[in-house]
Amino acid sequence: MNSVILQLAAKYLKILFLSFAMIALLRGHNFPGGGFIGGLLAALYIVYDSLAFTSYQIKNKLSISPEQYMGAGLICVILSFVPAFVSGSPLMKGMWLSVELPVIGLTKLGTPLLFDIGVFLTVMGVTLLFLFTLSTKK
Repeated sequence: MNSVILQLAAKYLKILFLSFAMIALLRGHNFPGGGFIGGLLAALYIVYDSLAFTSYQIKNKLSISPEQYMGAGLICVILSFVPAFVSGSPLMKGMWLSVELPVIGLTKLGTPLLFDIGVFLTVMGVTLLFLFTLSTKK
C-alpha cells in the first residue's frame, strides 16, 4: 500500500508499540505472559509497518531475519536453565543476581527475565515469519 498517512503514522506508532512491548516484557517477568505479550506487541508494529509499506521493503529494512530472532530467543531460553542446572536445583528454578547499575542503582537480574527475553524474541520471530510467508506473492 502507498498511503502517506499510514507511513507517517508508522513513524510515531513505532515508539508507542515498542514502549508498550518493553513495559509488558519487564512487568511480565514477575507475572505470567510478559515475554509472550511483549513479543506480540513488538511484532505488531512490524505488521503495521508492512501495511504502510510493502513486506519486501520491511524485510529489507530489518537487520535480523525472523529465523535469527527465533534462534536468539531459543538460546536465551536455554541459557536461563544453565544456572539452576549448574547448582543442582530444579531446571526452571528462578535464580537472581544483584547488580549495581550506574543510574538505576541496585537491581536484581534473574533467570525469569532471561527466559522472558527468550520467549519475547521467539514469539517476535515466529510472528514475523508468518507475516513474511503469508505476504509473499508467487
